[in-house]
Amino acid sequence: MSQGKTLGLILTVAGAAIFALVALWAIVNNDPAMTASAKVLAVFFGLVISAPLVGFGVYVLNKAQAEAGEEKIIAKQRKLLNMVITRGQVNIPEVALELQATRDETKHLIYDLIGKELFSGYVDWEGGVLYSSDAGKLKQGGQCPKCGGALQLAGKGLVKCPYCGAEIFLSQ
Repeated sequence: MSQGKTLGLILTVAGAAIFALVALWAIVNNDPAMTASAKVLAVFFGLVISAPLVGFGVYVLNKAQAEAGEEKIIAKQRKLLNMVITRGQVNIPEVALELQATRDETKHLIYDLIGKELFSGYVDWEGGVLYSSDAGKLKQGGQCPKCGGALQLAGKGLVKCPYCGAEIFLSQ
């Protein structure tokens, strides 16, 4: 378990324990000098002390879970990038299986890597293949690596073949 989750659990449990102890003390206290309003006041102060601890503990737990989710995505992106770089080309369905992700999640991972300028190459969505490619060769040649057709600029760092639909991503 991560440090954030551990800290969040400790704070939450400590806050709940403080409130429970104060409330239990107020309920079982048989001192005749302690009135019902004094018991309510003791429980209120217990709540005032414990509420920030529980609240901050829940916040830290949520933050740790969000970070764990981001780390899983980063790990998948790193694995995807390594697969493409080492193999030169990979089948997108195989990548999805290996990453334990859907095709749409895999597509999102690919576009996110492109947006971060960590990947250059091209994708044949129709054929389901992701290719690693030298961006310099693509810029100079101006031809689709799949079908040989003339390429058209489709966006920042994106060139698209109007003939076969392949998308070529160029890093800066």
